Amino acid sequence: MQITFTGTAGAGGVPLYGCECMACVRARQQPEHQRRPCSALVETDQVRLLLDAGLMDIHERFPANSLTAIVLTHFHADHVQGLFHLRWGKGAKLSIFCPPDPEGCADLYKNSGILNFLHLEALKSFEVGDLKITPLPLNHSKLTYGYAIETESGSRFAYLTDTVGLPEDSMQFLKSWRPFSMAIDCSHPPKINRPANHNDYNLALDIINKVRPQKSWLTHLTHEVDRWQMETKCKLSSNLAWAADGLTVQI
Repeated sequence: MQITFTGTAGAGGVPLYGCECMACVRARQQPEHQRRPCSALVETDQVRLLLDAGLMDIHERFPANSLTAIVLTHFHADHVQGLFHLRWGKGAKLSIFCPPDPEGCADLYKNSGILNFLHLEALKSFEVGDLKITPLPLNHSKLTYGYAIETESGSRFAYLTDTVGLPEDSMQFLKSWRPFSMAIDCSHPPKINRPANHNDYNLALDIINKVRPQKSWLTHLTHEVDRWQMETKCKLSSNLAWAADGLTVQI
């Protein structure tokens, strides 16, 4: 199973519009430090699966019939905005697996075009090609799932964004699911008080220490995290890494 981080940013992206902090200045000068809406591409011999659809150029990056399906974590705009253009395409329907959010986002349900929305049940596995996928409830301001993804050969990868901490049932699932690797929300540098809607660095590390994945990547990163990393020269352990747009890893 191959994972490509097609985007690693929070809603504002990096560089953030109008911001002149050191992280945003660097990102404007060095494109390799830019971060676009958080998303990832999962590939096997049988499947090309896009996790989240916040990229505005999905219709250009992925020609017709090149994606097996799209799986959404939730219906906040920065995770679905690429669908608004894609839906008016022609040809075969494209399966969009998603949480059973009755509101969705704007008029995507009403005017879905080629998009076929398929609502999922928490902790009830489904299959796409040679992948078995289990939706894991997350703690967020809108109904949100993370996903535990497993190949027929036993490779396992968990994608957990957007969340602040983990619900107990998701925590217990991951503890019993080892060994696996994962990407985890890290939207804030260390904070004194518990953040409201996304992990800070300390919460992300706390989750990692509890579920003990083989390897973890920190994603859904903001300019604040990048600036803190630059200022502190934060060093990560060997089994932990910063995700970056375009980074490809083998699970």
